Amino acid sequence: MEKILTKATVLIIPGLRDHVAEHWQTILETRLVKVRSVPPVETDKLNCAKRVARIQAELEKIEGPVILVAHSAGVLMTIHWAAKYQHAIKGALLVAPPDLTQSWPENYPSSDTLRQEGWSPLPSQVLPFPSILAASTNDPLAGYAAVADMAKTWGSQLVNLGAVGHLNPAAGFGPWPQAEQFIQQLDLVDDCVMSAS
Repeated sequence: MEKILTKATVLIIPGLRDHVAEHWQTILETRLVKVRSVPPVETDKLNCAKRVARIQAELEKIEGPVILVAHSAGVLMTIHWAAKYQHAIKGALLVAPPDLTQSWPENYPSSDTLRQEGWSPLPSQVLPFPSILAASTNDPLAGYAAVADMAKTWGSQLVNLGAVGHLNPAAGFGPWPQAEQFIQQLDLVDDCVMSAS
């Protein structure tokens, strides 16, 4: 299968479960020519600051513009990163962000734990680069209305994906070809913009 060449380098930002073999982000990484992925942290895996520092460390290795592709808690990491660092970001695909104010299923960390680890409060700002927020109508980690509010806060283009759960292997994803279309849309943006410091 022919690989996809983008002008920008794509940086994959996984969620709390890091790299899962059958996850669409992992599959996407094999489909792209210019791609990197944020490696998992070895200790204090729930620490938000450590996760954000990993994004920055990976970005420092990339020359030229970047498209961020974040899923789940990776979206929240991206928001925290954008509030703290600068880089030439061409755009971001933000997929299925969880709602930190909502109670999550038992196999996920509690909101109290996440607050202690620095995830909330989440920075409330318009992102200084184009972004597409792809949302599910039946995500167990966030109601659609809450995600629509996030899109408004961040200045993101909101895309309703329908009832796709949390867009992860448990929901049947697996390959998600639409991600490639969103990346190509962001890759057409003419000018890179710097994230705010």
